[in-house]
Amino acid sequence: MIAAWVVLIAAGLLVFYIVTGYPLLLALDCRRSAPPVDRDLSWRASVSIVVAVHNGAAFIRAKLDTLFALDYPRELVQIIVVSDGSTDETEAIVRQRAGEAVLLLSVPRGGKVAALNHALPHATGEIVFFTDVRQPLDPRALTHLVANFADPTIGAVSGELRLLRGDTGRQADMELYWRYELWVRKRHSAIDSMYTTTGCIYAMRRNLIRPLPPDTLTDDAVLPLGAFFSGFRVILDPEAIAFDYPASAGAEFRRRFRTLAGMWQVFTRMPQLFTSADRMRFHFLSHKFSRLVLPWALLVFVGASLALPPSLFRTWLLLAEAALPALALLDPLMPAGSPPKRLTSPARTFIVMNAASLAAVAVFFVPAARFWRPTK
Repeated sequence: MIAAWVVLIAAGLLVFYIVTGYPLLLALDCRRSAPPVDRDLSWRASVSIVVAVHNGAAFIRAKLDTLFALDYPRELVQIIVVSDGSTDETEAIVRQRAGEAVLLLSVPRGGKVAALNHALPHATGEIVFFTDVRQPLDPRALTHLVANFADPTIGAVSGELRLLRGDTGRQADMELYWRYELWVRKRHSAIDSMYTTTGCIYAMRRNLIRPLPPDTLTDDAVLPLGAFFSGFRVILDPEAIAFDYPASAGAEFRRRFRTLAGMWQVFTRMPQLFTSADRMRFHFLSHKFSRLVLPWALLVFVGASLALPPSLFRTWLLLAEAALPALALLDPLMPAGSPPKRLTSPARTFIVMNAASLAAVAVFFVPAARFWRPTK
């Protein structure tokens, strides 16, 4: 019985710290703040833009339009489109724009990272800008990204992905979560560095980029971490903007599943994250690693609750624990915009995201290629 109480209290404190304690500490912690970035909007460097795409015919024309509309000297920009075994009209559409200095590389289907590895030897720019096919860019996005590299301490820069308004409660909840994540990244950037960038809008110094294992799921984490452990900073520039709609509920689960599986990959392949070599180790453990720990801590808390001797406290505790999944199950039955939706939708989002975190351990048993599915 004593053991059950000890485990219950320990798991409860851990859950409280992850969900509430660390965000409060981060809001109050102004120590170890790095110097402001010596950002210069007039600073220029040659840039290679790399777009890896598989069957992106529905988006590639608009993507090329948004790249040509970037407010950056055209003579300094190289555009590389890597077709990862596309079987639709993607390559034909890109060839139509070949006269506008678009380099098309066609490779057998091997996944995004294999496509990026193939493209990098062809990149001639001092800066490599990685972007995805679906998201349009603000015309000033590249100018803002490049401005940060005027500071020699900066190795990688992420832009901000802004979610356009969806029409469901779950989309609003995902947007709320994303706003929290952006706030954390801004704080980490001010302290020193972030751990991950946003895959559809980030840039790096080319001399810091190394080929990745082809089964890598999160290039936007592994590449920037290489710069971080080389002594450079990895920061967020909220003025470099890409746009996207929130994913559908099922697609959001798959995307979080893939991202968190990729984080397991990162943690096992880069053990220095857990050592003193990590200048941001406290924040890494409190934010990134804790995201994977949270659902397991919740399960331990529930298990310890069940192990308590029968009592009124135990009954109320179990009822409280059952409330969250019960609200999540009710969510599909609630009309959009109804008052109960304000409770059921966040509950479902919380359950979905933690379920994706639990499922992410599949990365140790399932080939990485199975994690890639188109986002709707």
